[in-house]
Amino acid sequence: MNLIDLIRQNLLARKARSILTGLAVAIGVLTIVTLGVLTSSLRGTALSVLRTGRADFSVAQEGVSDLLYSAVDTSDLDHVRTLPDVESAIGVLVAVSKLDANHPLFLKIGVPPESLAEFGVKVVDGRAYSSKATNEIMLGYRAAADLGVHVGGSITIEDHTYKVTGIFSTGQVFGDTASMLPLTTLQAEERKPGSMTLLFVRIKPGANIDKVRKQIESDLPQLATVRTQSDFGRVDRNLILITAANLGGSVLALIIGAVGVMNTTLLSFFERTREFGVLRAIGWSRMRIVALVIGEAAMVCLLGAMAGVVLAFGAVRLLARLPDLLGIFNPTFSAGVFWRALGFAALMTLLGAVYPAARAARREPLEAMRHE
Repeated sequence: MNLIDLIRQNLLARKARSILTGLAVAIGVLTIVTLGVLTSSLRGTALSVLRTGRADFSVAQEGVSDLLYSAVDTSDLDHVRTLPDVESAIGVLVAVSKLDANHPLFLKIGVPPESLAEFGVKVVDGRAYSSKATNEIMLGYRAAADLGVHVGGSITIEDHTYKVTGIFSTGQVFGDTASMLPLTTLQAEERKPGSMTLLFVRIKPGANIDKVRKQIESDLPQLATVRTQSDFGRVDRNLILITAANLGGSVLALIIGAVGVMNTTLLSFFERTREFGVLRAIGWSRMRIVALVIGEAAMVCLLGAMAGVVLAFGAVRLLARLPDLLGIFNPTFSAGVFWRALGFAALMTLLGAVYPAARAARREPLEAMRHE
């Protein structure tokens, strides 16, 4: 009988214990994968707000707890526009409204109509709203299709009824599921006159982006520029907390899973001490004993990881249906999900099985065979 067959036979002989150990691993993998997908998706949603326009980078208030609380003044916008290497700068106000139960976090983006083209907005049907209109709005084509609203129709958002003058496309999913209306109209509705959430900045061809960013932050220290994912934490501390919670939860799941594997493997070692003694007496090397113990733990962990990934798919789908996450949690599964699960299972095996395997290999044959 080869080593693989012996591992399989030993696991089948202790089905209940193997299943319970695999379940512990599955719960750990479920936790890690679900938290990973949740964090990654929320980060992607947050970053998509900053990438709605076709700018080289965005500017927001530094250190706010939530990006939507960012406040940039008109004077800040005017200063950025005067910088010699800046080609254009557009101030945008972003607000969230509850449209209905299925759209509890519906985005309204205030943009001056004369800046729509520069912002990267293409009107695909109808026309843009007028600058002073208080009841005109445009919908992203994805939002219009989802809501079943067409040009000439109307939409009510928190007691405000708007006429839909046009359907637009930005080429980005987040922007195309939102609405746009005149900046001054949204500022009046939100009681934020002269205030904007973000500035979208484009620099002149050949200019140094990093140099422009440093100049803006030097001239306006209350603001921060954002270009990459690593910059985002400077303007939204919530994402840092979410990432930290993900890391903490993953480490805790790893420790609990490894302890469970070690507990089961040690129990198996004490029950099978005589067996290990016999195997050593008939010529098995210490390394082969180690391979047997770790192999059993690895097979259980692998099966548990597979089950955990399947459970994580279901858990993520359930999370996506929660009212608090509708509209902001758009789960995406990548190959990294499976590699993360396999890596977690491998590390759990290493942490949980190495010590019991070493103990089994160190026992002398005669001493092990005398064990009761």
